[in-house]
Amino acid sequence: MRVTEGGVDLEVPGEQTEGVEEPVFYNPRQELNRDLTIATLRAYREREDRAETYLDAMTASGVRGVRAAADGWDVTCCDLEADAVDLAQENVARNDLEADVRVEHRNVNALMHDEPFDVIDLDPYGTPMPYADAAFANCRDLVCVTATDTAPMCGAHFNSGVRSYSAVPRNTDYHAEMGVRILLSALARSAARFDVGVEPILTHATSHYVRTYLELEHRATAADAAVDELGSLYHCEDCLYRESDPGLIADPLETCPHCGGNRVLVAGPVWLGSVQDPAFVDAVREEIPDEFGTAERARDLCETLAAELDAPTHYDQHKLCRNWGVPANAMDDFLADLRDAGYAASRSHYGGTTFKTDASVGEIRAATEGSLTN
Repeated sequence: MRVTEGGVDLEVPGEQTEGVEEPVFYNPRQELNRDLTIATLRAYREREDRAETYLDAMTASGVRGVRAAADGWDVTCCDLEADAVDLAQENVARNDLEADVRVEHRNVNALMHDEPFDVIDLDPYGTPMPYADAAFANCRDLVCVTATDTAPMCGAHFNSGVRSYSAVPRNTDYHAEMGVRILLSALARSAARFDVGVEPILTHATSHYVRTYLELEHRATAADAAVDELGSLYHCEDCLYRESDPGLIADPLETCPHCGGNRVLVAGPVWLGSVQDPAFVDAVREEIPDEFGTAERARDLCETLAAELDAPTHYDQHKLCRNWGVPANAMDDFLADLRDAGYAASRSHYGGTTFKTDASVGEIRAATEGSLTN
């Protein structure tokens, strides 16, 4: 079928039939992801003006690479499926971009080891980790990563998460953020093997996937600094208390310091550092034109991300209130109570009732108890 996305015309596969695996995949629900990719590439070009080459590592229909080429990038599209390569080439020609796009039919790990790129975009089906080493070994500036295997990353599929990410994920009430921080930890460790440090400059967990953009610094000391951002999370299943513990060696809590319970989960190594550069996120927001199909959603998401408190976990107000046996009040009032009590607090992008704060679970209840029980 024909679609128009981001100003380019594309021929893409129709909707997949249930139980039938198509050789080429196009996901219309990923349009937000692709719109933000183009806006990020625009903002990044202002940040690093020598960046010119872009690898769409799993190109499928070629939509991401064609859109990047139409925006001025020197693009290489790669796929192992012959049907995908044929379709990508047709879409390149349909938009008169043959001079700007090279389409490769080969294993993308081999391609990445053969030549460097300024920007590498990994958007595979499932985990990106089989491609991470090659990307960090040969990317100059920016690695963009999508991971769609959210159940393993957040601990819902525990053994799969351990195998894929060489970490212990735990299924908590902040499961989406657990996925973000398990992914970033694995990527940081992959990059460190090549003396490359990573800095996440924009990261979000949306729908069924996590998306992150990692700026690279090619120095051993930068790799050491990234590894220093790793640590463990301790989470009480009874009262929802949690705390972070920097360092690669965990020192688990035997009992919860808030409720005294012994059902304390240990997760890690996870990324404990910042997952955004707020100034860069603001710059990305400014690069989203009205013509993008998800413009309003993308701008709203960037606004929330830029204002999100830099804390390693988030809370769900409704989950807390259910745990306390009290009705939830309006989120703005709830957050205002926390701020009035002297704590930092912000909404988070993980859901409409999620928030971040530097208050502990006991301090949250004490600060908001008056409003919740009135």
